[in-house]
Amino acid sequence: MAQSKLNDLAGKLGKGGPPGLGIGLKLLAAVGVAAYGVNQSLYTVEGGHRAIIFSRLGGIQSDIYSEGLHFRIPWFQYPIIYDIRSRPRKISSPTGSKDLQMINISLRVLSRPDSINLPSLHKQLGIDYDEKVLPSICNEVLKSVIAKFNASQLITQRQQVSLLIRKELVERARDFNIILDDVSLTELSFGKEYTAAIEAKQVAQQEAQRAVFFVERAKQEKQQKIVQAEGLAVKQNPAYLKLRKLRAAQSIARTIASSQNKVYLSADSLMLNIQDSNFDDMTEKVYKIGTGLPKNWLDASKMTPNVDTNVGDVARNTAGRIV
Repeated sequence: MAQSKLNDLAGKLGKGGPPGLGIGLKLLAAVGVAAYGVNQSLYTVEGGHRAIIFSRLGGIQSDIYSEGLHFRIPWFQYPIIYDIRSRPRKISSPTGSKDLQMINISLRVLSRPDSINLPSLHKQLGIDYDEKVLPSICNEVLKSVIAKFNASQLITQRQQVSLLIRKELVERARDFNIILDDVSLTELSFGKEYTAAIEAKQVAQQEAQRAVFFVERAKQEKQQKIVQAEGLAVKQNPAYLKLRKLRAAQSIARTIASSQNKVYLSADSLMLNIQDSNFDDMTEKVYKIGTGLPKNWLDASKMTPNVDTNVGDVARNTAGRIV
């Protein structure tokens, strides 16, 4: 129709115009039509894209065209261009754990179509393949994997959970000719009831630790008061030293009695010479020196003799500690 109009216009101008004007217009019209035909016959595939051809005669062709300039038959063929670069998508899904706790989990995936199987992908799913496939398979995989773990395991074994989700999701997406370059867990939160229970447990543990601290402090204060009372008793009542000597003598006698060696010790060695005047003199000497005695000054465990030790030396060393 356009060609006929141009011919009519050229005929009218040729009758009343200068010679050769009609031929020039015809040539111009032919060049315009040729340029339009060439423009419709060529198409460009941008970087990161692939193209497939739909033919009105044979349907989707099996050929895949990469980046660059390509030729097609106008009207009979037209290109369908796919973006094969990875695109992010975030999917959230509430699901239940093994111990029946509600978990809110968010997943971020980087997906792209398999460039080798673009004709098959277009026949099955079309351009919006990710909208049709990813939400369903992500929800299915998340629910199946999370159901294998307890709520506490989802925190302590998060890396293992993420790897298992990635493995199963990649396998499921491969069935639809979709490639997943990355799968990562971006959010993992629990229900309000479970969060409140965890907080209550933490508070109870802190209270228990605080109670243990108070008990230990009370024991230390008790021991401190005992030591102070012993020192005060020695300072105010020197007879307390006599009692401690008697206890030390009992401990020495008990230790020697349990030994296989047979020895004879005098009352001086066993510090049982209570009637001797030297006993009181030694007590007064200790009283004058002060109360700076160590807590284990009469520790019987340190006076236990072995086979190679002279029992008399043990007794003399014990008496030397008291003096």
